[in-house]
Parts: sequence; C-alpha cells; structure tokens
Amino acid sequence: MSSSATINRSSAFSSPRVGQRNWEYATLYIFLAPFAVLTALFGIWPIAESIRVAFTDSYTALSDSPVYVGLDNFRAVLAEPAFHSSLWRTLVYTFLSVILNVSMAIGLAILLAHPRLSRGRTFFKLAIFLPVITPDVASFIVWKWMFNQNFGVVNQALLGLGLPPFAGVTQPGSAFVTLVLVEAWHHVGLYTLIFLTNLQLLDKSLDESAQIDGADRWQRFIHVTLPQLRPAITINTVYALIEFLKTFTVIFVITKGGPNFSTNFVSYYAYSKFNSAQYGEATAIATILFVIVFAVVAASYWYMEKGDQR
Repeated sequence: MSSSATINRSSAFSSPRVGQRNWEYATLYIFLAPFAVLTALFGIWPIAESIRVAFTDSYTALSDSPVYVGLDNFRAVLAEPAFHSSLWRTLVYTFLSVILNVSMAIGLAILLAHPRLSRGRTFFKLAIFLPVITPDVASFIVWKWMFNQNFGVVNQALLGLGLPPFAGVTQPGSAFVTLVLVEAWHHVGLYTLIFLTNLQLLDKSLDESAQIDGADRWQRFIHVTLPQLRPAITINTVYALIEFLKTFTVIFVITKGGPNFSTNFVSYYAYSKFNSAQYGEATAIATILFVIVFAVVAASYWYMEKGDQR
C-alpha cells in the first residue's frame, strides 16, 4: 500500500512539472516560429531559387516555362579565363583583408583596454565603431571623393606634406589597395568590439602568474592573452571570411570592377553577367561562390576548433 501510494503521490507531483515544461517548450517554439518563417522566405528560398535558375537557359530562366540545360552554365563559366582571374583576385583580397582586419582589431582592442586609457575611452570606442553603422553606399561615395585625383583630400594632404600623390582608383594596384583600406575602415570596428568584450573576460590571474615567473609583456601576450582570445579570433575570422569573399558594394560604388578589371571580383562578375541578361551563368557563378564560401568557412571553423582541443 505504501509503495503504491508513494508512486501515485510522485506522479501527481511530476505531472504538473511535465505540463509546465511542455508549455515552456511550446512558448519557445511560438516565439521562434516567425523567425523560422522569415528565414525560410528571405534566406533559404532565394538561395534555392538561385540554384534552380543556374540549371536553366538564360533566355528562359525567368519565364514560366524555363528550359533546363543541366550543367551547361557551370561548364561555360568554369571555362572562362575571366572567371578564374576574378576568383583569384577575390581569394587574394579576402586573405589580405582578413589578416589586416583581425590583426588591427586585436591591436585596437588591447589599446582600448589599457588601464592608462582612463579618459576618452568611450570617445575612441564610438569613433572606431561608428563606421560599422554608417550606411555602406554613403560612406563609400565619400571615400571615392576623397581619393579623387583632382580635388580629393587624400592627395591634397600628401602634396601638402611634400609627398607624391596616391593613384587611388586610377591604377590597378592602387585600386586594389584602396578597396582593402576602405573595407578595413568600415569593418574593423565590429571585430574590435568583439575582441574588447573578450579581453574584459580574461583570467587576470594567469597574466599575473606569468609576470611573477619573469615573462615580459610580449611573452604574456603570445602565451597567455592570445590563447584565451581564440574563441573571439575564430568568430572574427569566420565572419571576415564570409564578408570579404562576397565583397560587392564597395566595388559597385567606387571602382565598377576597374581599372582594367583589377577589382572585378566574383560577386561583381556575377552581377555583370546578370546585368547583361545572362541569368543562367550569373546564378551559376553565384552558386559556385556560395559553395566556396561555405567550404572555406567550414574548413576554417573546423581547423580553429581542432586547435582549441589540442
């Protein structure tokens, strides 16, 4: 009798808890449902539709009865030297931009977190982060004016200092460098904020122990600070890879892929195809870029996560 009574009593107490837990799960799904629907409509569906168009003939791609041509668009794109050169430029640009942005962000975050920077810390934080929230097109137009050869403030300042003028977007090499610098100005603030947040969470006792053991500032940075920043480095590197592999707006506003196609990256090359009504080949390029971004990011994330487990 006592055992059965105990079982009945425990089930009576557990059933409300089970019901409450089920209601919590239901509430969670209710709040997540709108975001899931929006993600499917504006994220997954456009990607799937773009991939579908990549297998159709360009002249019928947007019609009600498209003609499917299999892998012909992919074969045509992969056979074009212009695509290979645009892909190579994109990879070089991404590599340089990721290295520059992540390293600059670490340095800026360390400077902002320094104890001696007691005054003006908030001002410098806002100054570094402000470009992140500045509208892309507006800021890139201003940069285009700044690098103008006739009235740009950059060359006016260089000439005032007795230095030779900067070619800006008029020469292939300098145009490439210009995009790297402009994009660094626009994005480095976000990476800095992430590093700065992580610096405030570091275990100070490890740094103090290393200092007691005789490690200098550089040794403590390499062997104590950087290992603790690995999660932030992973996040920033993965995000930067995604951002720079699909660079488009800065090219569209400042260089239009020039001069002499020196900034004609994969995303802009796909746009030029789409603009000339080559819809099948344009979406094929976009699909290839999507696969490359996914593969590079997945490989980078796997490599860094594997490093965390060593």
